[in-house]
Amino acid sequence: MEMHGELRIPAPRQTVWERLNDPETLKGCIPGCQSVERVSDTEFTAKVIAKVGPVKATFAGKVTLSDLDPPAGYTITGEGSGGVAGFAKGSAKVALEEDGGETVLRYGVQGQIGGKLAQIGSRLVDAAANKVANDFFNAFNEKMTATHAVERHEEHHPEPVPRDPDLPQASEASLSFFAAGALVVFVVALITLL
Repeated sequence: MEMHGELRIPAPRQTVWERLNDPETLKGCIPGCQSVERVSDTEFTAKVIAKVGPVKATFAGKVTLSDLDPPAGYTITGEGSGGVAGFAKGSAKVALEEDGGETVLRYGVQGQIGGKLAQIGSRLVDAAANKVANDFFNAFNEKMTATHAVERHEEHHPEPVPRDPDLPQASEASLSFFAAGALVVFVVALITLL
């Protein structure tokens, strides 16, 4: 089984690198993930519930990072066992490229499966693998978009516009009357357009 893909993430490369190596972020993005634990700087363990066609199992796996080139990329090698459901093992090359304030993530995956999973058929397994990859990257992209938006908001604190001292003071009643008048004008304009 082989998969390749590319994704544009609206965050700087260093931030994407850090989040790709954060167990809590990964746990929140991997479909069916029960746990992700960092064993060392280059090793993680995980438990994931996966369903491929009629086969549903809890997979326990180990992932090793190699060819580290922070924050440009690395190679991920892993294997997991789902008991009688079978096993999966493979590797992925991940490359991160800075593009303005965003990051382009490219990946290539090669994998093997055995046991009941292999008996299901490659089309079903490929479709399930693509769905898991798409779900992961969609969740990761949403998380990065939200995180980066918060970071940009925290960095930019415009000063409040000072009140013009030449303007007269307006009471709450005057402001309410003005707002109601503006609403009436808006509604009349909307009805006229329809």
